[in-house]
Amino acid sequence: MRSLTSQLLPLYDEHEARSIVRLLLAEVFGFTLADICAGALDNLNDDQRQLLAQLMARLEKGEPVQYVVGWTFFCNRKFIVRRGCLIPRPETEELCQWITRENKDRQVEILDIGTGSGCIAVTLNKEMPAAKVTAWDISADALNIARENIATNKADVRLEQQDALNPPRDIERWDVIVSNPPYICHKEAVDMERNVLDYEPRQALFVPDEDPLLFYRSISQYATQALKDGGRLYFEINPIYTTMLTDLLANDNFQDITVEKDAEGRERMVKANKGRWLHQ
Repeated sequence: MRSLTSQLLPLYDEHEARSIVRLLLAEVFGFTLADICAGALDNLNDDQRQLLAQLMARLEKGEPVQYVVGWTFFCNRKFIVRRGCLIPRPETEELCQWITRENKDRQVEILDIGTGSGCIAVTLNKEMPAAKVTAWDISADALNIARENIATNKADVRLEQQDALNPPRDIERWDVIVSNPPYICHKEAVDMERNVLDYEPRQALFVPDEDPLLFYRSISQYATQALKDGGRLYFEINPIYTTMLTDLLANDNFQDITVEKDAEGRERMVKANKGRWLHQ
């Protein structure tokens, strides 16, 4: 165990490296900590040793452990992840919890724009059984992964391949629109971890430096028509551009614009209402 951990120390601190190795051993080989302490690694057969070496080589190159094992947990559910979709983050769990708190038990029509792995859409469907959920993504790879997650979690979500920058001309179709769109400017890449830059899909991460609100603007304009009167628009956001985004929403005539902080105290979520909420 210690030798495996040491292989990852150039990339991670010791605590994180140990956690990654333990996750790998648990999920791929079924080893508990007690098994490892009892010498389970010494009893691997040749095929298992070869597999372990291959997986460790991927980790040493910086590939996220979630891609290596093929899944991650999100809101206490297991989601398949692989290259082609973003790895769900804890702050996105908080966005789902906020939406669920405010809309649970209401018969609402929900649209998730840029669904990726499907983690938001599936979570909202499972936590809000009265809701009807549709999810969009432009990426065929992401939609395939989302389709697998809908099936494995026994969710009821409609998938559509759709470009958020060229949405349809829907009129008063949705009660809730939610999106965690690309919001990282290319100039911010210098401060990002290599395992994100080298492996997670850039299409789902980055926007032009000169237009950080590119997706928010398109989705907000779509929502002005596509939300029903009293509908709600929820975003995960880049805290650098909170004021710019709230100004944009106000200019699009949204009301009761609310900014929420995540567990780390960062401004990471925004809600805006289209008129008065009618579903009481």
